[in-house]
Amino acid sequence: MGFFFGCVTGIWQWYEINFKGQEVFCKSWMPKPGVRIKGSVCFCHGYGDTCTFFFEGIASQIASSGYAVYAVDHPGFGLSEGLHGYIQNFDDLVDNAYEMFAKIKGRPEVRGLPSFILGQSMGGAVTIKLHLKDPSEWDGVILVAPMCRISDELKPPAPVLKVLTCMASLLPKAKLMPENDLAELAFRDPVKRKMCDYNVISYSHRMRLKTAVELLKATEEIEAQVDQVSAPLLILHGAADKVTDPTVSQFLYENAASEDKTLKLYEGGFHSILEGEPDDRIFAVFVDIMT
Repeated sequence: MGFFFGCVTGIWQWYEINFKGQEVFCKSWMPKPGVRIKGSVCFCHGYGDTCTFFFEGIASQIASSGYAVYAVDHPGFGLSEGLHGYIQNFDDLVDNAYEMFAKIKGRPEVRGLPSFILGQSMGGAVTIKLHLKDPSEWDGVILVAPMCRISDELKPPAPVLKVLTCMASLLPKAKLMPENDLAELAFRDPVKRKMCDYNVISYSHRMRLKTAVELLKATEEIEAQVDQVSAPLLILHGAADKVTDPTVSQFLYENAASEDKTLKLYEGGFHSILEGEPDDRIFAVFVDIMT
């Protein structure tokens, strides 16, 4: 059972209670009244992020093209319930998204229409696992800088990683992972990079130990199953991304079983190609998604 939170000119937000009893923040952006809805687009946000703030612009653009856009904050992120930045089990994020999006796809305005899923960064990992959980569930999968493998530049050295993994069993919630300036790595446009400071519901502290272990585990599982990805697939990645490795997107593209698949690498693009690039690049990415 969901409960209503508010609506402003076609933008709705509310909470749903998930299978673990947590309050999960949900949001939708609808086409203008009288515009025929072509289908639904469900969005999975990345690590530390939220489905509000930066995503608002791209969601409104997709909605203006005739699609109903829906998104949720993963438990422990944004406005959803849970310890901020803490992932006890990555598959809990997958199961939460599966439950929330099943409810959304059953809503009367989009029931029976084509449904697409858009996953960014860590949300790309959630998206791939959602697809592997039920391969026939989506008419198309869009991955933006998907987290299929942690970049070597962000991954701690092997001896440090072994120690941190052991510590995670003792202090799972501790914020002890080495710190990186993700805004510096993710946002190429300096003006947009400064806007990160205003995203007050994002998680910008050191990564929690158990969270780091779960992210690494998820990427290892995905890398071992890329040949089972079979949905129509669009992969978009900045070629200069230092957060998630664009060569792994190339690997995913080459090994996915999908008959309909496209990979687009954007020269010089950083990690956040939907939000952190110059305006002309962001527009080009949007056009590629809509096309």
